[in-house]
Amino acid sequence: MCRPFWTHGIVRRAIESKLITAEAVDIRAFATDRHQSTDDRPFGGGSGMVMTPAPLVAAIRSVRRGHPGMRTVLLSPQGRVFDQDMAREFAAQEGIALICGRYEGIDERVCLNCVDDEVSLGDYVLTGGELGAMIIMDAVTRLIPGALGGEDAADKESFAGSRLEHAHYTRPREFEGEGVPDVLLSGDHAAIARWRAESALIRTFLKRRDLLGGRHLAQTEIELLKQWRKEIDSIIKAQGLRGTGSPSGG
Repeated sequence: MCRPFWTHGIVRRAIESKLITAEAVDIRAFATDRHQSTDDRPFGGGSGMVMTPAPLVAAIRSVRRGHPGMRTVLLSPQGRVFDQDMAREFAAQEGIALICGRYEGIDERVCLNCVDDEVSLGDYVLTGGELGAMIIMDAVTRLIPGALGGEDAADKESFAGSRLEHAHYTRPREFEGEGVPDVLLSGDHAAIARWRAESALIRTFLKRRDLLGGRHLAQTEIELLKQWRKEIDSIIKAQGLRGTGSPSGG
């Protein structure tokens, strides 16, 4: 599943540029019985199968021998929820081994002895951890310097600085009656930068207000919020002058 993913887009270019390396390790190759079994029935009964510890531990140890500084991460619904901060944390690591669980889960002794961290993609269930591993790899690769082509490209995307990205427009200048904001056509770089900062702040406030909680705001953002407060106060004051609760003012 992973190998085709490595042959497309930014991940492919990062591999070709030797910014990252990627390898898929087949856990079955470390099984010792003639059926190459990697799962068994759970003790205590119950539905489904559980990944047995011996092949998985052998696979992890094999990877660690080749990459002693590697961090071992298990894709698990019990883990921390993956986000952009964690992607930055992983991008700073020497290397990461992503363990893709299957069936009902893995033997708990593997978690206790061979796993550095458990990570979840969210509160839903997937058949296996492979898709989640690819999502993590994609998000982390984008943060490797040079992977996106520009040194600061990743810093300008959504969730950079705990806010959403500003609105984007491209040709045509008008589409189905909707035009492009005049400021983006003005050539005034300072005005465009201010518009983008306000657009990002508005989108974050309306769509993901939780991202703003406890975040250190830039001076530009503080000035924008102060301006909004003045405008809101003006609207409220105007309503008071018209008479509370009377939309027509009569």
